[in-house]
Amino acid sequence: MEGSILITGNKGYIGTVMTKFLQEHGYKVVGLDYNYYDNCEFYPLETYPFHQIIKDIRDIDEKDLEGITAIIHLAALSNDPLGDINPSITYEINYLATIKLANLAKKLQIPKFIFASSCSMYGIASTDKPLTEQGRLNPITPYAKAKAKAEEEILRLADDNFHPVIMRNATVYGVSPNMRLDLVVNNLTAWAYLTGKVAIMSDGTPWRPIIHIKDFCKAFLAVLKAPIEKIHSQVFNVGINKENYQVKDIAKVVEEIVPNSHVEILNKTGPDERTYRVDFSKIENTLSNFKPHWNLRNGVEELYQAYKKFGLTMEDFQSPKYFRVRWIKHLIKNKKLDNNLKWRQKSR
Repeated sequence: MEGSILITGNKGYIGTVMTKFLQEHGYKVVGLDYNYYDNCEFYPLETYPFHQIIKDIRDIDEKDLEGITAIIHLAALSNDPLGDINPSITYEINYLATIKLANLAKKLQIPKFIFASSCSMYGIASTDKPLTEQGRLNPITPYAKAKAKAEEEILRLADDNFHPVIMRNATVYGVSPNMRLDLVVNNLTAWAYLTGKVAIMSDGTPWRPIIHIKDFCKAFLAVLKAPIEKIHSQVFNVGINKENYQVKDIAKVVEEIVPNSHVEILNKTGPDERTYRVDFSKIENTLSNFKPHWNLRNGVEELYQAYKKFGLTMEDFQSPKYFRVRWIKHLIKNKKLDNNLKWRQKSR
């Protein structure tokens, strides 16, 4: 296969799985990552990219894109609470660096630019009817606002030779070498495994669309393989219609699968007020080779078995390494990162 696929954020939760998945499908992967989460391994990596660039996405230049024929842009400050650490840094990384990369791609005539956006930009939305890609955006966090602004700017760059695609992903779950326990399904299953309690901090009524990490990778593969006319300048909600759940219903499935566990609704309202149901018909109807395999039930079973196999402990859960906000704060507190989220010289 000619040329290489650049995956930014290739060493993260999704990136590690995406790298392996695409290489198994015959693609040559170049990775670009800044190693924020290098010491957060859940189990050893099985696959490495053809070439690895260690660099802050804010510092990317033309040389990094030599020989690249498509870009999958995952690198970001990666969840809503994390975006609140420093809104200006979120803006720099999730918006300015994204636009810089897209402009470089266009200048160098890299035809496909696939941007991992998020359904979280729907924010607090009416749940009477699932939201299509034309649904009103209501971003309520710095993370979602930066993603929304980046989407708009990227689509403006589209022309006959540059084909951006926006992928608004549902909340991802599933096992990864670089695990995250701050995502709803992963979190509820881990706590149930460790304590026997499926603890819901809210009242359980917020809606979340979810997608398994391997199905998420399948969606990106489908875009890479799709004819240009099907994906040019398109926005796709990435998920499965049957996989829109209220948090309390996710908890019930966890309770059924994790032995001797029970649901506890704590009703402590946190900062996360998002609730949205999403319509995924467009991706299903447009990309005929996107065939999702996973559902919540077999995903929770996979997580439970992985937590047993790799020996997840309460110490792991209480440490910062599987929680993005805690880990970044830990690196700043321990003088590894400065306040601009740059590595201090001797911390690399």
